[in-house]
Amino acid sequence: MSLATLTSRALVGLLAPEVRVEVHLANGLPAFTLVGLPDVEVREARDRVRAALQTSQFEFPQRRITVNLAPADLPKEGGCFDLPIALGILAASGQIPAEGLARYEFAGELSLTGELRPVHGALALARQAASSGRTLILPAANAPEAALVRGVALLPATSLLAVAAHLCGHTLLSPYAGPPLVVPPNYPDLADVKGQTQARRALEVAASGQHSLLLFGPPGTGKSMLAQRLPGLLPPMSDDEALESAAVQSVEGSFRPEQWGTRPIRAPHHSASTAALVGGGGTPRPGEISLAHNGVLFLDELPEFERRVLEALREPLESGVITISRAARRAEFPARFQLVAAMNPCPCGYLGHPDGRCRCSPDQIARYRNKLSGPLLDRIDLLLEVPVLPASDLQSIHPGESTATVRERVAQTWARQLARQGKPNARLAGNEINRWCQPDGKGAQLLQTAIDRLGLSARGYHRILKVARTIADMNGADTVGASHVAEAIQSRRGL
Repeated sequence: MSLATLTSRALVGLLAPEVRVEVHLANGLPAFTLVGLPDVEVREARDRVRAALQTSQFEFPQRRITVNLAPADLPKEGGCFDLPIALGILAASGQIPAEGLARYEFAGELSLTGELRPVHGALALARQAASSGRTLILPAANAPEAALVRGVALLPATSLLAVAAHLCGHTLLSPYAGPPLVVPPNYPDLADVKGQTQARRALEVAASGQHSLLLFGPPGTGKSMLAQRLPGLLPPMSDDEALESAAVQSVEGSFRPEQWGTRPIRAPHHSASTAALVGGGGTPRPGEISLAHNGVLFLDELPEFERRVLEALREPLESGVITISRAARRAEFPARFQLVAAMNPCPCGYLGHPDGRCRCSPDQIARYRNKLSGPLLDRIDLLLEVPVLPASDLQSIHPGESTATVRERVAQTWARQLARQGKPNARLAGNEINRWCQPDGKGAQLLQTAIDRLGLSARGYHRILKVARTIADMNGADTVGASHVAEAIQSRRGL
């Protein structure tokens, strides 16, 4: 048989569309042609496959070899096509049987010795293989990651020879039966933060409703410590949430099975570019906001980021997704992250310090704060000052509440929201806000006064309502009262 067809998959965002690997052998001068819109990595498979076949003691056909990766208009990248191309050549040349290949999907990068190396996106490949009903043959190093997908049939392999022996019926590959390597999440403890009662309260409010938070204050007041402890306050991830977050990290190549179920926290440096934050590249890749999906994105020294970088956060904060469009490619990544930012109140950082250390002029302070646009600040739910700790709090040996204690209360608040509306309060929109967040008479009157005096936009008004709803849920109240509205208003008056 001079023609063989196998199934593999490409990666487009978090999707893994099916790719048919067609290998044809024809008479003529020896040649090896790859068609089907391959990128540089895929074109280099010709040399890897040739060397792997020869070192594995297979015969490399001295004929005209044409490999087509269909569909032709779908870009292909990465080394995952090495294994199906090599097997296609073996099947087309009669060195392994072609019968039964349709039951499998293949992915794996070949070394020059014929060993299989791990590939990116194993979770996405496994999810699609499970839905197709085929068995996925992939490198053994990817098996613990792919096994996190329920219902997938996996056959891990260490080399091209092992896969060929299985297809020939000589030595069958053993299905992956080992449990996924899962380590319980280990988050920093909130008890490490001394004092800062108001900031701890704001952190609990943010966790209880998935609200965004901006902390500002002099250096050394605990802003970064507070932000790093937010993921530990959030309830444990559901299987669907864990799979979504892991799939993004798998495509990017940073996922480890022991991270399963751990809420991500991403803290890019302020020199990060727009593409690094939201994703991009000639072949679209997820950025920091997608890698923080179902977790926390912490931006320290917020005004030091370039303004155009910060402005790129506006749409994802509202929609929860980011679409990266290029001339020939388009990819959509999830970006449902919780934003926590920290900044100093002025360029020197000591505005409002008790010892009067600040020497910044009003113009310098205004220029510094104007680096943050009004539309961006309008999308942040909570703006809170973190003051300098008094000596009594700093020297106290009595710890505050632990992460586990606060997380129990947050979980109860989440359960109340999910039972009522099926989503956290921060995600309510339109008629849902009118239905679930309307305050009582005194609360509505107080809110009207705040609108007149603070000049709130419609977005700011709705965000106060959602925060007030969260505070009411934390107190176990069915109705949003004046005290809940007052605390929500106070939490937005920071800057």
